[in-house]
Amino acid sequence: MSSISSRTPRRSLLLKTRRHFLKRSAVAASALAVPYFVPRSVLGSPGKPGANDRVSVGIIGFGTRGNQLVGYAPQNMLTITAICDVNLPRAKKGAAQLNAVAHQDFRSLLDRKDIDGVMVATPDHWHALPTICACMAGKDVYCEKPLSLTIKEGRAMVAAARKHDRVVQVGSQQRSMRSNRFGCELIANGRAGKIRTVIGNNYPSPWTNRFNGQSVPKGLNWDTWCGQIEPFPYHENLYACRSLPGWASEQSVCGGEMCNWGSHGLDQVQWALGMDHTGPVQVYCEQGPVPQFEYLAPESRDRIHNVYLKEQRYPVVYRYANGVELRLADGPRGGAVFVGDKGSITIDRNKYKVNGKSVETHGLQPDERHLIGGEGGVPGHIANWIECIKTRAMPIADIEIGHRTVTLCHLGNIARWTGRRLSWDPAKEIFPDDREANAYLERPRRKGFDLPELS
Repeated sequence: MSSISSRTPRRSLLLKTRRHFLKRSAVAASALAVPYFVPRSVLGSPGKPGANDRVSVGIIGFGTRGNQLVGYAPQNMLTITAICDVNLPRAKKGAAQLNAVAHQDFRSLLDRKDIDGVMVATPDHWHALPTICACMAGKDVYCEKPLSLTIKEGRAMVAAARKHDRVVQVGSQQRSMRSNRFGCELIANGRAGKIRTVIGNNYPSPWTNRFNGQSVPKGLNWDTWCGQIEPFPYHENLYACRSLPGWASEQSVCGGEMCNWGSHGLDQVQWALGMDHTGPVQVYCEQGPVPQFEYLAPESRDRIHNVYLKEQRYPVVYRYANGVELRLADGPRGGAVFVGDKGSITIDRNKYKVNGKSVETHGLQPDERHLIGGEGGVPGHIANWIECIKTRAMPIADIEIGHRTVTLCHLGNIARWTGRRLSWDPAKEIFPDDREANAYLERPRRKGFDLPELS
């Protein structure tokens, strides 16, 4: 259990999450203590693993991140039963190494009765459909960040998880890092005083491509890889992301580094400010519309950083209803600088720094039971998901939290694309009376890749 000085009122980072959880389960912890150990009396039942059972997991997307997740996963807690990838030779190779079964179509993997949950490690434009279908199939989900390609897509994912009562953890693993938790707790408990300004990283927005096509490798279903978007020609750079530019900043399939690293750094902002279930009420880009940057061929790393990254970094400002201003400028990539009337606290990946003699850190010890090896990170984050599958508790990076975080990222891109001051309604998730801005809330989906109706 966390404890703090009696002089400081306690503000829970997971207050709203906890309220929701208490309605769903008799298993309760403090608002910050994510359940990790469960009693041996908690037995398995049909469709629900017992406390001492391994969870059977399928992997959807077995590229770089899918391989990493398998390496990070606590081996004593899960079994990899099946692997799916649109590149069938890659799926077969991974399956052979893990004594699993290979699939090329995620739907056949979801039809399996021997799988409790799935880990979605695809490119961003392929996060929504497998996650929603997995929830409908009764599978729990670990979905990599950024959660969605659009704001409406993210809301549909949340709706599916809630309707089918699924445990969905978003891969924002900094929530399972000791220093990040502690730094956010300091801010939430007023140790830096009243926060007025937050300085985040000025993450670049995405670009587009007109690469000349190459031959599609044997066994790769490129049409399916393109999925909901209108297909563009195959190119090894776009597919494998081994050199720049790759798919991870291609506008049709992702939101650029604004959504990629932004889903880490801006997630810490939402968490520390207690905004996990809401968002800002205003966003704008200070310099007008960002130019649409298009690549005709692969470029050198120097040109990427000296031309593209600078052109795509027009400053963005957010304002919350309580008056806090978030500015994307020269803050740390994995967090932000929180400036209060007692001093400032800087949060970055698994580290924090206190600036100001008036900032007190004593008397605050976040619960660390779920931190694997004392530090947490991805292994602890996956372990939290697995234990929540067993207890039906709310995971530390629940899908609503992931949706609200990536919404902040999407808002930054939309502000750059429109180039003007925008009002945002975080309850209705619309730009009031702004048809142009609202047009960015969703994108056309190619026939055959529509999101299913939640009947």
